[in-house]
Amino acid sequence: MTGSIVEFDRVGLRYGTGAEVLCDLDFRLSEGGFYFLTGPSGAGKTSLLKLLYLAQRPTRGRMSLFGEELGELPREALPSYRRRIGVVFQDFRLIRHLSAFDNVALPLRIAGYSEAEVEGPVREMLAWVGLADRASARPPTLSGGEQQRVAIARAVIARPELVIADEPTGNVDAAMAQRILHLLTAMNRLGTTVIVATHDVGLIAATPGAQLIRLEKGLLVDPTGALRHPPRGAQGAP
Repeated sequence: MTGSIVEFDRVGLRYGTGAEVLCDLDFRLSEGGFYFLTGPSGAGKTSLLKLLYLAQRPTRGRMSLFGEELGELPREALPSYRRRIGVVFQDFRLIRHLSAFDNVALPLRIAGYSEAEVEGPVREMLAWVGLADRASARPPTLSGGEQQRVAIARAVIARPELVIADEPTGNVDAAMAQRILHLLTAMNRLGTTVIVATHDVGLIAATPGAQLIRLEKGLLVDPTGALRHPPRGAQGAP
């Protein structure tokens, strides 16, 4: 895969009448790439993630996703694009009264899969994240690391083209952080584009070949121009 899955052209974002929190973002992310989103607190990382998983729209500029410009896209068309994106939220956002199995199954059920079609893939995914024996457990009974792995399983169960993870290792120990990183890089090797927001420099160092998206005060820091003009065929995969 050699095309761009994300394109930003002088994108800006403001909330209400306040100052812009993102300004003149101009970059391209390649299909099949692995990217770390970094920057100090208040740099605009959360706002950029919201644009990427379509929770917000730019207030100016042009944004394309999966080769389609989204500026004039009607609101009712957004869900079909969101189904192509898997999101791992920092606070997990698991449904507390549902079992781990049912949380992971949710994207497939929303997409209209039958229960017969759901059973096997969800069991396989829970085994893949090391939670085969916790399928019936509800989130309040799971550890932070277990909840994080359920959240990752839910994000990738429908084989999305793009996975966005917000501080996925922020609430776990070093060993679990490495396990989560392994899960994400395994998905990337299967062709999924991965974007991970993190402050963990060790995590970045452990992923040779990944590219950095660095923000400072709402601006993209890209001194080499590698994100604005990625080499033809570049993927940036670990």
